[in-house]
Amino acid sequence: MALVLTQPDRPAGRGLETRPSAVKQLALASGIPVAEPQTLRGPVADIERVRALAPDALVVAAYGLLLPRALLEVGRHGAFNIHASLLPRWRGAAPIQRAILAGDADTGISIMQMDTGLDTGAIVLQRRVAIDADDDAGTLHDKLAALGGAAIVDALALIERGHAVATPQSTGGVTYAPKIGKQETRLLWSRSASELERAVRAFRPSPGAFTLLAGEALKIWRARVVAGQGAPGAVLDAGSELVVACGNDALAISELQRPGSRRLKAREFLRGHRLAPGRRFD
Repeated sequence: MALVLTQPDRPAGRGLETRPSAVKQLALASGIPVAEPQTLRGPVADIERVRALAPDALVVAAYGLLLPRALLEVGRHGAFNIHASLLPRWRGAAPIQRAILAGDADTGISIMQMDTGLDTGAIVLQRRVAIDADDDAGTLHDKLAALGGAAIVDALALIERGHAVATPQSTGGVTYAPKIGKQETRLLWSRSASELERAVRAFRPSPGAFTLLAGEALKIWRARVVAGQGAPGAVLDAGSELVVACGNDALAISELQRPGSRRLKAREFLRGHRLAPGRRFD
């Protein structure tokens, strides 16, 4: 590897201390040169630096900046993106979360030859993986990261041998995975319990699904679907567990968190916050 391009250091963590990306840390530890351009659509110096290396190919993974055509054409074989979905399904920024929210049975990795569109390039290789019932965005990310690492190695080997076939994406089945907005993470109790349970998993470990109780935002970290009915948002049981009615069925919440507090098991939470049946979550 001749050069790593990564985003500039950003504030991160609870203290918002400026930290290098994991990619930068690994590259420096491995003795690989690093560049951190603020943008690739301004001065051409960074592009010329890459061009001077005469790379065989560029590999892109979750970079977060659009690559101009001039950079896409620098590599002898082109540029290849490791995308965390089975394209053309879930083009865009949040394919992992969107797949869980939609209740997809599986997802995967697409190694795509990049063009100037939004994840529209031809597919060189795909690998599929099941989305388990207990997968959240964190566990699925880790599965796909491992799968993506193996897939790009296989794809580059095919490219090097001249055996790679880049197949244009189907024009059918195209869906988009826009970035998750904060308001999307609010649980709307008029929805089915299955939808809300998937939302809890899709937004774990970050940013977390939330609901309101007497104006206070509570993060809901773990929950399961149970039988039950009542007015959406109404507490059905607050004894051994916290059960809330949804538009269809109910959600049994097992882990939640008040602002500025630690995560609590529902039983711990209920010891300090008595909730009578009929109390409503907003």
